Amino acid sequence: MPKKTNVKDYIRTIVDFPHEGIMFRDVTTLFADPRGFRMAIDQMLHPYAGERIDKVVGLEARGFILGGAIAHQLSVGFVPIRKKGKLPGTTISQDYTLEYGEAIVEIHDDAIQPGEKILVVDDLLATGGTASAGIKLIERLGGEIISCSFIIDLPELGGRKVLEDMGMDVHVLCEFEGL
Repeated sequence: MPKKTNVKDYIRTIVDFPHEGIMFRDVTTLFADPRGFRMAIDQMLHPYAGERIDKVVGLEARGFILGGAIAHQLSVGFVPIRKKGKLPGTTISQDYTLEYGEAIVEIHDDAIQPGEKILVVDDLLATGGTASAGIKLIERLGGEIISCSFIIDLPELGGRKVLEDMGMDVHVLCEFEGL
């Protein structure tokens, strides 16, 4: 087996999942390998060394895994943004467009205080729909987003441009061509 030297080497591709024509980029193989997982977390943290971050926000669901680990390393709080109906307290919600339809994400209305510096994390940036909805929720609560960090970018789907057009700094560890 060839030596794995970068995060991309740990990510497997599953053809035709969840349906024909999709090349699913599976990060569970990265998460399962202690060296690969540490490499990803370290690389996601590196650009923010010395910056003030008050909370890490993870987007459902794999963003929870990354966000929890990053928040732990930074000794800051972690806040989940979840699908509608999954959070027990009082929430605010934001709808967004999916490839085929719409979805809604929510955050607790007291999870972020005005002026807090926020790092948004998730595993994959595709169209930017989920991330942009999460950004809008954070901004509605008065949070100041310092950056958005992802393991994978799918450049052909344009999500990075969507976030950058919103004024966001975007950091990714690797890119995959295709859908």
